[in-house]
Amino acid sequence: MKATGIVRRIDELGRVVIPKEIRRTLRIREGDPLELFTDRDELMLKKYSPIASVERFAEGTAKSLAEQSGCLAVITDTDTVLAASGAGKRALLGKRVSEKMTEIMSSRRSYLAGAKEGGDIVAVAAESEFVPTAEVIVPIVSGGDCLGAVVLLSGEEGAVMEASAVKLARLTAEIIANQFE
Repeated sequence: MKATGIVRRIDELGRVVIPKEIRRTLRIREGDPLELFTDRDELMLKKYSPIASVERFAEGTAKSLAEQSGCLAVITDTDTVLAASGAGKRALLGKRVSEKMTEIMSSRRSYLAGAKEGGDIVAVAAESEFVPTAEVIVPIVSGGDCLGAVVLLSGEEGAVMEASAVKLARLTAEIIANQFE
């Protein structure tokens, strides 16, 4: 654990203000759920990710999705790539999602792009070496909240995401979302 040197007082209602710099660094936005942990005399806050609680399910789902689609399949929460399966998975697994990816998830709308058609390819992870030529990004929305995304990526020259791959990604996002309703 890293000390920040910042000290805050608890108000009469038990509230503590998390400084803006820390919220920005950890990508904590208004309304984000936080999980509390205690260990003897320490209190820790962690950004809560419902999808991370079903990580084994996400891993199996990504594997099946990759096998069925023939693409690199990725499942994210709102901050991190939780599961990936297919060629290039090591370049993405465990990485923080990019700002553009966060914007797409926030919009709660599917995103489809192919370099062949001149589309704007969005980097899934902020620091990834994998450069796709076609992609489909489908946000996972449950109860009006975006929990993450299902992503299919192709690195093949001239690749185009077929309608069946888009439907498969949408179905997968819906199945994952239904786990939380």
